[in-house]
This record gives sequence, structure tokens and C-alpha cells, in this order.
Amino acid sequence: MTERLPPAPLLLSLSALRDRALAADSLNALAFSIANDPFPLLQHRQALVFAQREQTLELLCVSGLAKPAEDSPYLVWLRRASRWLAAQVTDGQPRWLAREAVAPDADIAQGWAEWWPAGAWCIPLNDRHGTRLGLVVYLLDSPPTGLAPLMEGVWQTWAHCWAGFSRQPRLLGWRPNKRQVGLALLLGAGLLLVPVRQSALAPAEIVSRQAQNISSPIDGVIQAMQVRPNQPVEQDAPLFSLDETTLRSRAEVLGKELAVADAELMAASQRAFDNPQSKGELTLLNGRVQQRRAELAAVQAQLQRTQVRSPRAGVAVFSDPNDWLGKPVVTGERILQVADPSQPAMRIQLPVANAIALEPGAEVTLFLTAYPLSPLKGQVLETSYQAQASDDGVVAYRLLASIEEAPEHARLGLHGTAKLYGERVVLGYYLLRRPIAALRAWSGL
Repeated sequence: MTERLPPAPLLLSLSALRDRALAADSLNALAFSIANDPFPLLQHRQALVFAQREQTLELLCVSGLAKPAEDSPYLVWLRRASRWLAAQVTDGQPRWLAREAVAPDADIAQGWAEWWPAGAWCIPLNDRHGTRLGLVVYLLDSPPTGLAPLMEGVWQTWAHCWAGFSRQPRLLGWRPNKRQVGLALLLGAGLLLVPVRQSALAPAEIVSRQAQNISSPIDGVIQAMQVRPNQPVEQDAPLFSLDETTLRSRAEVLGKELAVADAELMAASQRAFDNPQSKGELTLLNGRVQQRRAELAAVQAQLQRTQVRSPRAGVAVFSDPNDWLGKPVVTGERILQVADPSQPAMRIQLPVANAIALEPGAEVTLFLTAYPLSPLKGQVLETSYQAQASDDGVVAYRLLASIEEAPEHARLGLHGTAKLYGERVVLGYYLLRRPIAALRAWSGL
């Protein structure tokens, strides 16, 4: 019997993958094509493209991400995991690594269970001499049994294109003499002594300097939101209300129990005239009545707190009312903010990796995404003492800066990039500050 040929759509898809690789004009474009274009065929959870740099692997591309954050916990773990992956693929053939079939170190196994699916398909890319150029890892739920033989020509094309980008350019015939080299070194040393102003870039958001958090006064369920996002509110205006069904039922039950306790106390008081033994029950029944009355008063007080009102005039700041409707909340959980829009400020998240020496009064320029041609000027008002992880998982310092003159386009909630200016330093220190800090952290000197 003749061997069954693959279907025509599959052959066209494989041919398209090779064509896109051949059309790449740089190594980064080739890595992007390797990570994202095979998705219709493999349906991978994630693709990782590494470049071989002597004895280490450099991450070039992650599928679905334009530029991953270098200090995220996942990439920190991935640097250790890449060394283990390279040790598993020693020859030039792809290898399927199932989580149940391998025994990595404890930290790698823990990260695999948290971030990766059941298996990883590792494809080494070697040149014609067998030198390792890179490593491609596809994270899959099951091994690509049927596609592995058909994609052999595809990864050979990838390796051929990769080798073309990795070729060293030929040296020009001109070589500088000793005098020219000396002049270049003197000129470079002089440039390193030029004073420049230290600066750093950080994401920022416009907030209010006068903002008050509105939290849930009791445990309950949000029944209705009386305001919309960015809606102006007056003092004592209703903001949101909690469901009163449970509290009203409890109040009704306590009311009945209080009536029963009053009736029992009344009956015992009447019997006490003829029966001296009933006098001992009066103290117990009177205490029970007081207990029921106190419980009813507490429930009624909670009923009065189900309607939350604004303590001041301002603007309601929150995301979407539908996110809160029907949601259970606990006492003290923040629901929204009431902010004063007439006192805007910049809230800056300065990553630890980009931190520079800043003091209150340092100049700040904010370039809003919505208004890039109208930057906002200000000064640093306060800085956090300790760095904390932001919502994006980046450890950063929180800074608050003022906004001069408060223009009309300085609306609450707008985002942008803030440029912070520090003290003046020489150009050499400005360029080598981060390498020096990394070297000292590594060496301990």
C-alpha cells in the first residue's frame, strides 16, 4: 500500500510557516514568527524562543507578549528553567518532556506546576556544523505525535535563516593606527566626564490629593450602586446600598422573641403576688427581655447603615457598577473613592530597577497617553519608604507629585509616563550606574 499523504491544507500551512521565516528581516522578527505563527497547528499554551549565548540561553520572544518585564517572577524562574531544558536536549533532535516523566530540581518542578502545562516540546536549532544556535520550547497539553515528522522541514528552515542572521560581518580593510586609537580613547574619556542630569522613567496615573475611601460598613451583599464612575456627587448623596433581606428577617424574628419575652415577664410578675417562688424567675426573665431588646437595637442599627452616603463632595472613582452588583463584601472592604477633581496629583510607580536618588521637590514631567503633546509639570511631594509589588507584579516605590496650574486635561484616571529628574552626575556614572549596582550585588563588594 502507498503511504497516505498529508491533507492539502496542512501542507499549505507548513509551506506558509517556511515562507514567513524566509521573509523575516531580522533575528527578532524570525523569533516572533517561530513563537506565534505555528499556533493554528500546535495550539500551544505558550512558546518560548531562546538564543544560545555561549553557555547560557537568552530569551528572545514569548508568544503573546510584546516585551515581557525582565524582573517578573516568571522570567526570573525561567532563567533557571532554561538551563535545565538545555541540559535535557543534548543532540539535534526535538524532545518531548512530560512533567510526570522527568525529575527536575524542586524549584523548577514547583514553577512548572504553577506556570506550565503537562509537557514541553523542545526543538534545538543547529547550524550545518552542529553548533547550537537556539532552542524553541512549545508548552503543550499533549505530545505532537502526528505533526512532529511533518514539521522537520520547518525547523530546518528556521535554523537556516537563524544561521544567516548570526553570520559575522566581514571586517573592513581600514584599521585605525595607534594615534587614532589614542585620540578616540581620550575623546571617550572626556565624554564620560560631561555632567548630565540623572533621570528615570516610570508609569504614572493622575489621582486626587484629597480622596477618601468608601468601604462597606457591615458584612453583606451589594444591592444597588446609586452612582456611576466619574459622576460628581454632593455631600450626603447616596452612593450604594446593601441588601436588607437578611437583616429585616432577623429584626422581625427578634421582634417576635422580644414580644414573647415581655409576655413571659408580665405573666411572672402577676404570679409573683400569689406565689413567692415566682419572684426568683423575674430576674432571669427581665435579663432575657433586655438581651432581646439589645439584639433588636443592634440589628436596627445595622439596617440604618445599609445605605452608604458620601461624606464629602467630589467625584465617584471606581471601575464598573456591574462588578459590584450582587457581590458579597465584608466590613472595611473598599468599594470606591470620593475624590476632589480640583486637586489633581501624579501617582508614580517607580520600579526598583530604575530607582534613582530623589528628594521631595524633585522635578517631574508627565507625558499623558491621551495628550502626548501637552506634558504636565510638577514636583515630588512624598515617596514611600518601602517598595511594594504593584498590580503588574513589579516591585516599585510609590511617589506622589504635584501638578502645576492643574490644566483642564489633567483629569482623574488618565495614565502616562513620568520622567523624574535627579541630581547632576557625570555621563560615565549615568551610563554605568545599573551595571555597577548589579556587579556590587553579585560580588558583595
